[in-house]
Amino acid sequence: MQVKMNTVVTIIYELKDTDGNTLEKMNDPIAYLHGGHDNIFPKVEEAIHGKNVGDSIEITLDPADAFGDYDEGLVQIEPLSAFPEKNIKEGMQFEGEDESGEVIIYTVTNIADGKVVVDGNHPWAGQRVLFMATIKDVRDANQEEIEHKHVHGPGGHHHH
Repeated sequence: MQVKMNTVVTIIYELKDTDGNTLEKMNDPIAYLHGGHDNIFPKVEEAIHGKNVGDSIEITLDPADAFGDYDEGLVQIEPLSAFPEKNIKEGMQFEGEDESGEVIIYTVTNIADGKVVVDGNHPWAGQRVLFMATIKDVRDANQEEIEHKHVHGPGGHHHH
């Protein structure tokens, strides 16, 4: 079956940086609803469109098509006293909100002199990445999945 609008596509994928280092490798298949529902990078969706089970794609994504450009405005310096955790360490992550109420994951990048530097950029922001995927399964989405704009059941999104 061919990948088309409103099919559920199951893929395994790997992300590499431009030096060929693996950033992320998913050996467990993930399923997404195909057809512009923002469940996967649009450029990846374009590459997968029209393909069949067993086909593979390999596509280079510029920052704008992947994790976004690096935004200096998302780097903030906070006093250590603003953090209730006494054992705060570099690399720790926590959720915050920007001015519009969007949730941003901040990563602690530095702690010195009673100040904590936090970075709200994705760890791979500003990077070009190589996205490789193999299509494992394609099926028609059911009406509920189409209405909710995501996959239900194994490998898909669950409501809580």
